[in-house]
Amino acid sequence: MTSRFSLPSRTAQAVTGSVLAALIAGTWLGIHAYGMFVFELTWATLPFALALAVVQCWLSVGVFIVSHDAMHGSLIPGNPRANSAIGAVLLVLYAGFGWKTLRDAHFQHHKLAGHAGDPDFDEHNPRSFARWYATFFKRYFGWRSLLYVHTVVGIYWLVIGIPMAQIFVLYGAPALLSSLQLFYFGTFRPHRHSETDNDQAFADQHNTRSESFGTLASLATCFHFGYHLEHHRRPDLPWWALPKARKAGVGNVGKTQEATA
Repeated sequence: MTSRFSLPSRTAQAVTGSVLAALIAGTWLGIHAYGMFVFELTWATLPFALALAVVQCWLSVGVFIVSHDAMHGSLIPGNPRANSAIGAVLLVLYAGFGWKTLRDAHFQHHKLAGHAGDPDFDEHNPRSFARWYATFFKRYFGWRSLLYVHTVVGIYWLVIGIPMAQIFVLYGAPALLSSLQLFYFGTFRPHRHSETDNDQAFADQHNTRSESFGTLASLATCFHFGYHLEHHRRPDLPWWALPKARKAGVGNVGKTQEATA
């Protein structure tokens, strides 16, 4: 069954996606620059720093979600070069990730969702958050990412002279916590098995489920990536279109609604 939900024109989608991407990435970069080169961490400014860290964690999730849209070509439809360029830059900024490696792994996830060979799934620990996250972390945060992060931290600390506590609060902690946030709301909760779950407990072959969160809670937790069944059935949809897709019934249990493109 094909969904009746339709996207705006390619031009409108590209404009909307580009503006939102610029706001997310631009605000993330602005806070990062302020936190590293202007802000001074003291006991008096610590509460403000922690508030900035919370916002930066959420924006880091957004940076990754924009990159994810670029993988699917839904950021700027019909322009694979632009999608690749933007996605590659944002993935490097996020954690030094390689574009092609992550894109190929994500497509493999869609192909084998919830089965052995799915890089986002731990078939040996489908109910354990901690063990599954450890597997997830080891698969994605390889030598390239670790080298990138250590290089950035080394330059900030040893060359520029930014205190390590400030680097940790306003750079390290938001990055690490955003990976936990992405994993928990965007991978573990949608694909986890309960004590009685098996393959037949999911709605279809995508082996995933969607949250019942309202729009604001969905945005706050993972930029609507918790509407995960909708995403798997319509991977052509950008993150900001998922709430409308949910209301249109794309994720209705028992109704397989795939993208026509």
